[in-house]
Amino acid sequence: MTSTPSGIPGTADDSAELLPIASGARTRAALRTLIRPDRGRALLGLGVLVGATAVGLLVQPLLGRIVDIVADGRPADALTLPVVLLLVVAVVQGVTTTLGLTQVARLGETVLARLREQFVERALQLPADRLERAGAGDLTARVTGDVARVAEAVRSALPEMARSVLAIVLTLGAMALLDVRFLLAALLAVPVQALTARWYVRRAVTVYADQRVANGAQQQQLLETIGGAATVRGHRLEEQHTEKSARRSRKAVELTMRSVHLVLGFYARLHIAEYIGLAAVLVTGFFLVRDGFVSIGTATAAALYFHSLFGPVNAALVLLDDAQSAAAGLARLVGVTDIDESAAQLPHQRTEAGAAVTVDAVSHAYGPGRTVLHEVSLALRAGEHVALVGTSGAGKSTLARLVAGVQQPTGGTVSLAGGHQPTGGKVSVAQSAPGPAGPSVVLVTQEVHVFSGTLAEDLRLARPDATDADLRTALATVYALEWAEALPEGLATVVGEGGHRLDPARAQQLALARLVLADPPVAVLDEATAEAGSAGARTLERSAEAALAGRTALVVAHRLTQAVAADRIVVLEAGRVVESGTHDELRTADGPYATLWRAWSGSRNAPRTR
Repeated sequence: MTSTPSGIPGTADDSAELLPIASGARTRAALRTLIRPDRGRALLGLGVLVGATAVGLLVQPLLGRIVDIVADGRPADALTLPVVLLLVVAVVQGVTTTLGLTQVARLGETVLARLREQFVERALQLPADRLERAGAGDLTARVTGDVARVAEAVRSALPEMARSVLAIVLTLGAMALLDVRFLLAALLAVPVQALTARWYVRRAVTVYADQRVANGAQQQQLLETIGGAATVRGHRLEEQHTEKSARRSRKAVELTMRSVHLVLGFYARLHIAEYIGLAAVLVTGFFLVRDGFVSIGTATAAALYFHSLFGPVNAALVLLDDAQSAAAGLARLVGVTDIDESAAQLPHQRTEAGAAVTVDAVSHAYGPGRTVLHEVSLALRAGEHVALVGTSGAGKSTLARLVAGVQQPTGGTVSLAGGHQPTGGKVSVAQSAPGPAGPSVVLVTQEVHVFSGTLAEDLRLARPDATDADLRTALATVYALEWAEALPEGLATVVGEGGHRLDPARAQQLALARLVLADPPVAVLDEATAEAGSAGARTLERSAEAALAGRTALVVAHRLTQAVAADRIVVLEAGRVVESGTHDELRTADGPYATLWRAWSGSRNAPRTR
């Protein structure tokens, strides 16, 4: 269904596995699917444009009529009717063209909005390791440059292309009505135009596709260099990163210049076609008038018809430039929207009896030689709180993401009660209560984003139909209602970028309140209290415990006080489960957990166990 682009020349050393690009057939099929809900608007816009173009074709015969009146030496008042009709044609054509283009523009904007929604939806569902392999630059280039290119085509190229094609078809038909020999003369330009279009398209598809990929690679390099500027300077890697940026920039410039030379050659060939066609029509008109087959006015109308084709023909062919660029961008967007449909789905497995989550022989690698989990098996009973403990790099966060459905394992299965697999909150587990089911799993990490908007809007991201009372209840559950109501405008206070700034502890409480509102049967906390610092740790741990009440929970324990409070502790080392049991059991066993506990509690008073 999709094809992955080959490496761009000059970037063979790049290790990024770019996101897929849809094939031409798949892109066209996706476009038809996007347009299908608005077929009525499409037909209406097309019909109005046909009418507007047909009315506009009356201009040339009316001008020809004026030429005949003057050539025959008729009275001046004979010009009144043709002149009035010209004015009427101008008004009617202007009004109908405006209406038609408006319908086409609305269609284009609607389709573009639908495509954007699908793109965002699929992008948010992409596994984290897939995005890491592709690099942020590839996705960023698609969501900015490619969307902008398609949007520009929709707003300008699409309406102009529709009008130009209609004008070409109907004008050629009008020339045939005057005399079919005028049409035959005009068609002498078509072979040159067709060969020009073929010459251009065959080269433009590759050039523009490579150009978009090169721009993405350039953007990725800039993101890495600027984002890691401190590290680059610390390791004295300025020259290496500058050279990488320059190399990718040179590649982007080279492809841009290739596209410029392509367009210049394209225009030169079009001018030749115009000369051939107009010369043929004028010569044909001369002989037909000389032999008495047509009048001077008719020959004039034919020449004007062909001359009027310069604009739409050139516009249609020139718009191939925008069309090819937009098509390349559209293929890159459709490639992302198709990822979840083309990706291989893991088989559904049943959970163990009484278990809410079953991890069965799961392995995961971030690339060749980068395996972080080795055949991990784990079962979480309904309502059980399990803490994941281990040193940095043991694979705790990876296992948490696999259980949450943010990533898919490279081997083994992760399944939820009812035979469902976690998919980042998109699949619902079977519930005994009637009514619509909520998300199956919700993941809360230490990297919490406060979205721009009011506090109420931020909370309702988890449950759009939540009332203000529901929001206050969720905040109270995680012990955040007091500070939330103390904000300048309470729940209506604008937070996030440009608004009231929340410290890390409050931002984490906000995330936990969203967890309460989403009300999933399974929750995964990946060091969700790590950013609070020592002062806010106890408050956040109390908030997290309240948010997890009544749920099955997997908690990546940043502080071992969270492990003490868990029903069971699972210890990971080098991607393998090495211990499992309660706090007291593992401390007594004098294994890896006991070592961690002694290191943790050595400089502080050990908390009391439950």
